[in-house]
Amino acid sequence: MDWRKKLSAFSERSLASGITLGAVVSLLLILLLSATSSSYSSLFPWSNTLSFQNYSPSPVELELDKSSSRSPGQNDANFSVVQPGNLHSNNSLANHLSNATSTIEKLPLDRIGGELNPSMGNLTFPNNSGKEFLNANSTKENTSLEKTHGSNVSLDKERTFVQKDQEKHLSSSYNNTKTKEDGSLQNLHCDIFDGKWVRDESDPFYPPGSCPYIDDDFNCFKNGRPEHDFLKWRWQPNQCNIPRLNATDFLERLRGKRLLFVGDSLNRNMWESLVCILRHAVQDKTRVFEASGKKRFKTSGYYSFRFKDYKCYVDFVRSTFLVKEVVSQKSDRVEDEKLRLDILDDAAVAYRKADVIVFNTGHWWTHEKTSEGINYYQEGDHVYPVLKVLKAYEKALRTWARWIDANVNPKKTQVVFRGYSLTHFRGGQWNSGGQCHKETKPIFNKSFLSHYPSKNRALEQVLRQMKTPVIYLNISRLTDYRKDAHPSIYRKRYNTPEEHIAAEKTQDCSHWCLPGVPDSWNELLYVSLLLAGKGSWRN
Repeated sequence: MDWRKKLSAFSERSLASGITLGAVVSLLLILLLSATSSSYSSLFPWSNTLSFQNYSPSPVELELDKSSSRSPGQNDANFSVVQPGNLHSNNSLANHLSNATSTIEKLPLDRIGGELNPSMGNLTFPNNSGKEFLNANSTKENTSLEKTHGSNVSLDKERTFVQKDQEKHLSSSYNNTKTKEDGSLQNLHCDIFDGKWVRDESDPFYPPGSCPYIDDDFNCFKNGRPEHDFLKWRWQPNQCNIPRLNATDFLERLRGKRLLFVGDSLNRNMWESLVCILRHAVQDKTRVFEASGKKRFKTSGYYSFRFKDYKCYVDFVRSTFLVKEVVSQKSDRVEDEKLRLDILDDAAVAYRKADVIVFNTGHWWTHEKTSEGINYYQEGDHVYPVLKVLKAYEKALRTWARWIDANVNPKKTQVVFRGYSLTHFRGGQWNSGGQCHKETKPIFNKSFLSHYPSKNRALEQVLRQMKTPVIYLNISRLTDYRKDAHPSIYRKRYNTPEEHIAAEKTQDCSHWCLPGVPDSWNELLYVSLLLAGKGSWRN
């Protein structure tokens, strides 16, 4: 029995030792867990490297008119100089976008977020199986702005388009972008048309006086405008950054294709701007030439420029109303003019050949230019004795929309509609002594901006009901700031001081100097096509 006693004693000693060892280990763990934060950090040096930082906007993102007391024309010392080819921001994370690069892979994609529906492109209002799209500028906000805010109503309204059943943002923009598998840009929740003009000392897309294709009426440099300060501003969206228009990349994406502008002289303004931007990127300028055979831009017709090295065309078709004008001879001296609101203009034969079509209309839809609406508008055999301009405008847009839905293949052709460009006549209109020749700075105080154009509301209502995805370039607000950038009296050169003085009675405060504001429209067109990601605009 002695061996049993010895074994029992040994077991008791082992158990006691185990309990003691366990207690010691437990005590060490307790001491470790109760250590101070400094001791913790010294033990785990990586613990302080993970932190959240608050975002601080760069100076360029600050509101231009923080103070209501700020006077128009006052400069902001916080605005930084942006060199050509850089991302439009002084953000230290911005990457260079080389003008020689023709792939989207090197586009700066910092600070972009949200989602883009690939089937709808950018800023589209397709009537997808009955789904309605709400526009903050129309259905939700069609209450009287003037009733709420008084007579000084600005265009400073949030412009995010929301798909009603999914509450998805479809605004035109960037913020912390990613590239999807099909190459288009996604993660978007910023409206690129919601922003401000910021000072920018970098060169324009093409030097003033360098492009021979600018209409004399737009060539302010050639016509002796003494100051060029209006060229020192660029459009900066409030919540995101956009890449500078890369003309070489634009041409590569147009290779073998046709881009067509359709509309009035404001779209001719935009067309000439793009021709000059793209031409400036071509080393051998003789490889860019007028293919339509027309020598004058002022006459009606079809104008075509070919970029031979890229086998692409950038064209313009004059169609001021988009619907058909009919002129018949009542007598030797009297012509009977009618506007057929139910028939598209003859220019429509050119639409099927285009890969991208940029439409506009609006500036001819005035009381004076439509015979005051008296016996002028016609549908079928019915001639309206009297019809208001805005109602006729909406009818014409619906005719255009029906034709597009029935005749344009959205898989081949990207349709774009540019919104209304604001005018800045003071003391009268274009035909009654209106002036803008003394304006040298943009508008900085938003209370001085115009009412949101009723033509835009009518257009947006039509676009929402279309089956075809349409990119909507809502440039109204960004143009409203730019009272300083019109040709005004510099539509021609004057031989005498008397001619110069006489020109003040008939100024142009609706079109734009080139280089100038339409260059920014084309930059936003470039960004919008990249966002839509259709065809060659994919990666």
